[in-house]
Order: sequence, then structure tokens, then C-alpha cells
Amino acid sequence: QVQLVESGGGLVQAGGSQRLSCVASGRTFSSSAMGWFRRAPGKEREFVAAISRSGSSTDYADSVKGRFTISRDNSKNGLYLQMYSLKPEDTAVYYCAAVTTVTYLFSSQCFTKPDDYNAWGQGTQVTVSS
Repeated sequence: QVQLVESGGGLVQAGGSQRLSCVASGRTFSSSAMGWFRRAPGKEREFVAAISRSGSSTDYADSVKGRFTISRDNSKNGLYLQMYSLKPEDTAVYYCAAVTTVTYLFSSQCFTKPDDYNAWGQGTQVTVSS
């Protein structure tokens, strides 16, 4: 019922920046907690950043703290990831995700585990050259 579409990926040089966007559509009971995950070749999907339903709380993986910023604009059903000081090891397919289960419909927390999320986008490739 919820569709997520990412955009903004591409090729960028090490040290550069990139801004990813995710637009949500479809029927929902309320705004959902959301997050960004990534999967590099040969590695498991890993947590990148999360944001609560209202945007009042955020959480980041240690590997991206100080470099990435997650934000949302609920009036536009938008989720964003601003990435600075990109490194080759940031190369991955980036996915946006949402927690739409009734159990957490009224929650104010961030979620960091992939299993917490039940709606996923198709992913967008970010390639950082050295």
C-alpha cells in the first residue's frame, strides 16, 4: 500500500557530496518512521540513518556520523539523505524504508534494524570514485 521511490544516486568523486531523495505515496494511517539502508557488493544490508515519524529524533551508523544527515518533509512525503565527504567505501545501493506496522503507528522512536521495516524502495546506486 505504500510505495517508496528513491532518486539522486550517481557517480561522485571521493570527498564530494550527494543528496538522495525518497518520495512516499499510497494510503497510510499516519506518517511513518523511516530510514536509509545500504548494501555494498558482497556485504549484507546495513543501517545508515533513521528518523522518527515527526522528525524529532534521528540516529546514525557510526560509519557515517558527522558526514550524513537524514531529514524529512512530511508535507511533501519526502525523505532525504545529505551525504558529505564521501568515501569509496560508501559505494553501495541505497534504500529508503518505512515502518508502517500498526504496532508502531503511534511511536516516536527510531528503528535501526532492517527487520523493523516493512516497506522498501527499489534502491539507487551511489558510486564514489577514488
